[in-house]
Amino acid sequence: MSDATNGFPLERAKPANGQPAGLPVVSAPRTSTSRMIADALRAAIVDGTLAPESPLRQDAIARHFSVSAIPVREALRQLASEGWATIEMHKGASVASLSADEAREIYEIRSALESLALGLAIPRHTAATLREAATLCQAARRERDASQYVARNEAFHHSLYAPSARPRLIEMIATLHHRGERYLRLKFDFPQYKRESDAEHAGILAAVKRGDIGAAQSLVSAHLLGTGDLIYRFLTTTDAADAAVAPRMRRRPSSSSRTRT
Repeated sequence: MSDATNGFPLERAKPANGQPAGLPVVSAPRTSTSRMIADALRAAIVDGTLAPESPLRQDAIARHFSVSAIPVREALRQLASEGWATIEMHKGASVASLSADEAREIYEIRSALESLALGLAIPRHTAATLREAATLCQAARRERDASQYVARNEAFHHSLYAPSARPRLIEMIATLHHRGERYLRLKFDFPQYKRESDAEHAGILAAVKRGDIGAAQSLVSAHLLGTGDLIYRFLTTTDAADAAVAPRMRRRPSSSSRTRT
């Protein structure tokens, strides 16, 4: 049985000081502690350390962070409310599975909201904000680490919409970005698509610099809908392949049964 189902995978790597690698030391008030635990678990889900459907056992997590069960329960409830985890009666919490339908819907909604935000932002962009967007675009293009790319991609998109002066719209877009982080990582399974996506970013930025609202909105919409469609097709194909393999695995005789006469 793997660490993902028999314990807590984040316990694997511990440097010389004995602290979990890349995770915070928890010594804050309970509300801050639960938020810190939720952030650490969310990051582990995004980078794949906690795989889809892996159990999130309260006792193991509490031991890992040296806290009581109370902030752990609060953290798990927070993750469940955000769609990162599921909590079932008598089964406990687990990492939410990847959903092709959810991925496609996230990018469809992003397409609508980000097209709106971009149209509002373009007239308000300045030379300084455009330089910042160009810098972030190049940083995302050069990034080869999946986890870092997620952050750089979000920063670039945010720089395009920030001048819109629509804080609630920006907040909704940020929530969708976070909800889709696990799906965005799948882009690294398609190196050619990563290059196409970087080129699309450059095209969107060029339209923004020209002040061409219609072209910029069309490009960002196509960019996001294309990403959603790619991820949807990848996940549905993967699910279909898994479904085809499962019956054969169930029918396959064990080594002991093959040696019987």
